[in-house]
Amino acid sequence: MNKYLKTLELDKILEMLADIASNEETKRMALTIRPDTDLAAVRMENLKTSQALELSIQFGTPPFSNFKDVSTAAARAKSGAVISLRDLMDIAAMLRQIKSLADWYRSCENVETELDYLFSRLAPNDWLLEKLDRSIISENEISDAASAELAAIRRKINRAGMQLRETLDKMVKNKTTQQYLQESNVTIRDGRFVLPVKSEYRGQVSGLVHDTSATGQTIFIEPMAIVEANNDIRILQGKEQEEIERIIAELCRDCGDYADILCENYKVCTELNLYFAKSELAAKLRCTMPEITDDGILSLKKARHPLIDRNKAVPIDLELGRDYQSLVITGPNTGGKTVALKTAGLLSAMTMCGLLIPVSDGSSISIYEHILVDIGDSQSIEQNLSTFSSHTNKVIEIIDTADSSSLVLLDELGSGTDPVEGAALAVAIIRRLMKSGAKLMVTTHYQELKVFALDNPNVENASCEFDIETLRPTYRLIVGSPGRSNAFAISESLGMPSDIISEAKASVSEANTRLEEVISKLEASRIELERQKDEITRLKAETAQHEEVIRREKEELERTKADELEKARLRAMTIIEQTKAESNELIDELEKLRKEKDKKDFSANVSSMKSKSKQSFNKMYDTANPVQGQDPNEGYVLPRKLRRGDTVYVVDLQRKGIICGDPDGSDFVFVQMGVMKTKMNISRLRLEEPQKVTYGNKSVKRNNKMNKVGVKAERRGKMELDIRGCACDDGVYQLDSFIDQAVMSNISMITIIHGKGTGLLRKAVHQRLKNHPSVKSFRLGVFGEGEDGVTIAELK
Repeated sequence: MNKYLKTLELDKILEMLADIASNEETKRMALTIRPDTDLAAVRMENLKTSQALELSIQFGTPPFSNFKDVSTAAARAKSGAVISLRDLMDIAAMLRQIKSLADWYRSCENVETELDYLFSRLAPNDWLLEKLDRSIISENEISDAASAELAAIRRKINRAGMQLRETLDKMVKNKTTQQYLQESNVTIRDGRFVLPVKSEYRGQVSGLVHDTSATGQTIFIEPMAIVEANNDIRILQGKEQEEIERIIAELCRDCGDYADILCENYKVCTELNLYFAKSELAAKLRCTMPEITDDGILSLKKARHPLIDRNKAVPIDLELGRDYQSLVITGPNTGGKTVALKTAGLLSAMTMCGLLIPVSDGSSISIYEHILVDIGDSQSIEQNLSTFSSHTNKVIEIIDTADSSSLVLLDELGSGTDPVEGAALAVAIIRRLMKSGAKLMVTTHYQELKVFALDNPNVENASCEFDIETLRPTYRLIVGSPGRSNAFAISESLGMPSDIISEAKASVSEANTRLEEVISKLEASRIELERQKDEITRLKAETAQHEEVIRREKEELERTKADELEKARLRAMTIIEQTKAESNELIDELEKLRKEKDKKDFSANVSSMKSKSKQSFNKMYDTANPVQGQDPNEGYVLPRKLRRGDTVYVVDLQRKGIICGDPDGSDFVFVQMGVMKTKMNISRLRLEEPQKVTYGNKSVKRNNKMNKVGVKAERRGKMELDIRGCACDDGVYQLDSFIDQAVMSNISMITIIHGKGTGLLRKAVHQRLKNHPSVKSFRLGVFGEGEDGVTIAELK
């Protein structure tokens, strides 16, 4: 990494990235990232990082483990070499990593990204992974499940060992043998079971001597009774080792067959780990992807230095290269000038490294061939360099390198020498760098550079804001306004004697004083303009909020208007249908009357018909013009005198009742309504005449309450029909009428209550619903709806 990038502390950002990576190879890749100058490549790298962040937000971060580089082990296995159990376990870990990434990617359905080409190259091998996991317990032990033969051999070894121990235990517990033994424990020497015999009783225990204790007092003897058993165990152990070697060789061959894919997938996993480490760093720093160009324009919105605590860093807005080529930043010490330089340089370098940056939407970063930096004091006693000399050497190197695709950042240009000469030299250096086409940011305290920026249209002043009331910097970068050093105010706040401050102010040249006064006035104007801007922004926000409220109220009024119009339309249709039905009924009555003109009671019928016609027309007028406050009984005349037992309709109560007495001389009569008997004026009553139905030559009166089948087509919007207790024919007849009314009322779902009973009525209802042209579908009710006693029908 070159010294300029180190000055910007890009190495610290890459170290943060490496700390997030899960394995050593990805850490190495992170630390070796360098800014790229190819526009297409930088855009693609940033896009991949941004898409990795989006995937992590939507589906969670993919699982990454600390997998090892298995390329060498896989290549050795492919060549036929036998690799260690540690290498086989590392290969198994790599296979688990491949499988987990492939499984995670399968969960990201219907999402296309630039990372698809990496995920599509993953080739999990579940069979090999399961075989390795089943076979290997640790880097020193093979599992019994590795093969049936190994499991059988180990079972035989265990049985033989148990039998041998039983034999030895019997010998140890024998009272005669016990006096020969040093201790009552069976031990193992050279892989064979032996007894610790006292040296003086060596001849009393027949067997093979395997070892002697350090003191010579104990001799380890393998009794002849167990020699054969020990030999069998040693043979079985030899077979066990042969089987283990066979299993390891087989596992190595299987890994060798998969070596090429394994090596490729290792690279894919490290690359994916790097992109998702970048995305995790972006999430940690609250980063976004800027627009990336090569036009030399740098535009940062609410940019933060990534190495400063997010809660302490003050976001800055900065622009360079669009309206002006150079930016001269002035202001007090510790006001944030150097941080502004580093922020611009570091964010540019991070973008060129494919890293997202902590800025707001609308920011753009240009690709630069060179980012040249002179920040900080590099004086050297060993090299006999002063601060001025050190800065001069760096600036000379920058002047030799800078071109039209360079970003140059110079801190305290011209400092460390005579102010007049330093300022003149700084102006000359700026002119030279601008002539080379470089984009330039400079910090300074020199008044001459402020004036130079004011006089040159291609140079812009900027200042780090300072609150003169609290005597503290706000760290805000104000572009377009030069700043004051505020040295007198800061010194006075730190306790400098006032007479010294006064003398120093008197020593300042008149030209500098006037410039400071102009800058002060500009600063005051800027603050006032910002206040007005904030007020305008607030008023615009309130206006927008009020407009939104008005828009919503208008939309609500439009919806209400539409609803009311729909209700009026439905009501008009209902009036029309009712009027049609009642008109048809009058026509039928007139036709019937015409046919009966030769009968004796024709005159009486005509009189009665006139009364009924008048009553019907009054009802139609009431329906067609339902004016609020209208007397519902106005114009009504009883067709005859009321008699005991007549059914009447109480208009103001909208209930039916039965006359239970003769009217008195004051036109009052007793009316029975349910359990209540009330005395009412006959003007409140309307006579309910029973309908006459002809069967053959006989005329029979039908009770209106139970048997009347009217022709009025009322659109009342009922959604429930109760026909419990009706005969099948009568129930189906009522059902047809109810469906017609529901269709006229635009009702799409109706409920028919037929009860459970014998099921005949339900069967008749279902048969009719199957064949009815207005029924789309139907079903029995569920729990809470009435179950089998209710049918729910959906209408077309």
